[in-house]
Amino acid sequence: MIKQENIKIAIIAALLCNLLFGSFPVHAEVLDTIIAVVEDDVILEGELQKEVAVIEQRMQQGNATLPPAYVLRKQVLEKMIIDKLQRQLAEKAGITVSEEMLNSSAADIARRNNMELDQFRTELESQGMSYQSFLDSIRNEIVINQLRSREIGGRIKVTDREVEHYMETQDKIGEAATQYHLGHILIAVKEGALSAEIQRAMSRAEDIVGSLRGGQDFSQTAISESDDANALKGGDLGWRTESEIPTLFVNEVSQMKQGDVSEPIRSPSGFHIIKVLELKGTDNHMIIKTKVRHILIKTNELVDDAEARKRLLALKTRIADGDDFAALARAHSDDKGSALKGGSLDWVGPGDLVKPFEDAMAKLGINEVSDPVQTQFGWHMIQVLGRENKDDSDEFKKNLVRDAIRKRKIEEETELWVRRLRDEAFVEIYQDRL
Repeated sequence: MIKQENIKIAIIAALLCNLLFGSFPVHAEVLDTIIAVVEDDVILEGELQKEVAVIEQRMQQGNATLPPAYVLRKQVLEKMIIDKLQRQLAEKAGITVSEEMLNSSAADIARRNNMELDQFRTELESQGMSYQSFLDSIRNEIVINQLRSREIGGRIKVTDREVEHYMETQDKIGEAATQYHLGHILIAVKEGALSAEIQRAMSRAEDIVGSLRGGQDFSQTAISESDDANALKGGDLGWRTESEIPTLFVNEVSQMKQGDVSEPIRSPSGFHIIKVLELKGTDNHMIIKTKVRHILIKTNELVDDAEARKRLLALKTRIADGDDFAALARAHSDDKGSALKGGSLDWVGPGDLVKPFEDAMAKLGINEVSDPVQTQFGWHMIQVLGRENKDDSDEFKKNLVRDAIRKRKIEEETELWVRRLRDEAFVEIYQDRL
C-alpha cells in the first residue's frame, strides 16, 4: 500500500510540473518520463538514454556487435535497477565515500593510465565524458564494493581442508602464466654515433650492471642514470607476461631468476639493462623477509604531528649517541605489544605491514634507523636488523588456491545475493515506455 502511494506521489508531482510548465509555453521543457519505480525512487527516460549511450560507446570501442536497441535498453535498465537498489541499501547502512578517498581513487586510475590527474581529466573530456560523471561512477563503484564486502565478504570462509582437497584432486593449482615484474635502464646511443661513443656507452652500461649486482638500489640508479621515459618511475615496467615483453629482451628474461640483472642488451637506441624485480606463477616463489623493530608515537589531542616527529627525532639522536633502541622502545613506544619486546616486529614478509611502513623499511640498510614515518597508526621510527631470501613456494601455492576458491565462492554468493535483493524489492517497470 505504501509503495503504491509512493508511485502516486511521483506521478502527481510529474503532472503538477507539466501543468506549471504548460502555463508558460515559451519556457516549457519536456519533463522526463518515468520508466521505472525502484522502491521509493524512480528511473527517468533521460537517465536511461544517457546510460545506454555510454554502454553503446563502450561496446563500439571494443568492436562488439550491438544488440537490437530494445534489448540493450532492457538490459541497461535492469543494470540501473540493481545499482539503484544497492545504493539505497548502502545509504541505509551509512556507507559513504569521503572526498579524500574519491580523489585518491581517481589519481590511482590516472597513474595506471600513465597520466597525471589533470591530463587524465582532459583526456576524459576530449572523449565526451565529464569529469564529474567519472567521479560519480567511481563513487558508485566504491559504495557498491563496500556494500558487497560488508554483506558477503565477511561470510565467506575457506578452510584448510578445502585447500588441501583442491591441491590433491587438481593437476594444476590455478597459477597464472609466469609474470615478470621488470625494471629497465637505458643508456642511450644517438643514431649514427661514432664507435668511440658507442664504446663509452657500453662501458657505462657495464659499470652500472656491476654496481647493481653489487647491491646498488635499482630504482635510484634508474632515476639518476637511465635515459628511458620510465626513469622517474625508477625504471619500473610493471608486471608482464612473456608475450608482453619486447622481443629484444624476451630470451634473456625467460632465463633469469628473481633479482637477476642482465648484461647490457644492444639495440638501435642504445644499451638496455633489465632486472627481474619479482616473479609470479613459477614453481619457486622467493620472498624477502625482513627483521625489523620500531618505536611508535600516536597522535591525539595533546600530541600533534609536529610533536610526534619532534619526539622521534630526539630519540634518534639519542640512539646515534649510543642509547639502546630496545630500551627506548620499551620506555617510549605507544605500540605496547612490540614495546615489551624492545620494539621488535620479528621477521615480516611482503604485505604483512601497511604500505608506508613497508616502503620506508625497504629503503633502509641493515641497522640503519629511519627518519619519522607516518602511517594511519601514527609516527614510526624504524630499524632493520636483517634480511633474508626465503623460498615461500608451498605457502604461495596454497594462497593461490585459497584466493581462487574464495573468489569462486564470492562470485556465486554475490549472484545469489543480487538476485535475492532484486526479487524482494518493489520494482514497477512501465513496459509500454521501453
